[in-house]
Amino acid sequence: MLESIVLSGVAIGCIYALIGITYNVMFSASRVFSFTAGALGMLGGVLGSLFIAQVGMPLIAGFILALFGGVVLGIVTEIVAVRPVLKSLDQHLYVLSTLALALMVQQFTAIEWGTDARPFPRLLDFARGGFDQQFWLPILACAVVIVGLELLYRHTLIGHAFMAIAEDTYAARALGLPERRLRMTSYALAGAIGALAGFAGGEMLLAFFGNAPLLTFYGFVPVALGGVGNNRGAVVAGLLLGLFQQAANFLVGGIFASVAVFAVFIIVLLVRPEGLAGAALQRRV
Repeated sequence: MLESIVLSGVAIGCIYALIGITYNVMFSASRVFSFTAGALGMLGGVLGSLFIAQVGMPLIAGFILALFGGVVLGIVTEIVAVRPVLKSLDQHLYVLSTLALALMVQQFTAIEWGTDARPFPRLLDFARGGFDQQFWLPILACAVVIVGLELLYRHTLIGHAFMAIAEDTYAARALGLPERRLRMTSYALAGAIGALAGFAGGEMLLAFFGNAPLLTFYGFVPVALGGVGNNRGAVVAGLLLGLFQQAANFLVGGIFASVAVFAVFIIVLLVRPEGLAGAALQRRV
């Protein structure tokens, strides 16, 4: 039983961490929390099941198309829900614009896909065992993303440009960096990461339109606990969240597990508002 709690907790924690990283990548380019992150995760699972199980495409082709769907939604998010808000004086409108887009995607998926959860196909023809692919695929995806982002941000020109606009948008614009194109590229990258989370965790989460709000809220917890913009902190917080959630499911079960998760979440933020791994923000006055 302990092994099952640990394996499922780490796996689901990696999925939450990937959604948290999706939030961070979008936020770093625009200073906007896009609440389409959960819809991106949901879409990765649904499109993966559609292309592989129903259409009968090979694994690689279905995987690429699922990620491409996330990239498209990421770009649409930047154009439709974020860019107009950045021109507004009241930039907190992104809460409404991104939530509205996420709800539209969720409802469209329910209409086209159906409201029943469908099984996600087995991606690799391995016999089921203790450390099954439904557990190690999310872990592998999380490891690849965190290492890939570290290499991108620290060792490539476009990564340095991303860090520049994340640090100071106005200074980056003054230096001649193409802020709009970099922001769109960042949202496309975030879309691919979100879709990867849903695809890698498809066997655990199933292909279900209702995963969107679940991932939206549980994926935001690692961002708040790990520190905004801190991808490493999001991974640590995501793993802690997954382990705590699975242990709570075993001990109290049902709705009480969710109550326990958010009670701890609120207590941690009351004690440390900047998150467990975040630094207190300095405000210019």
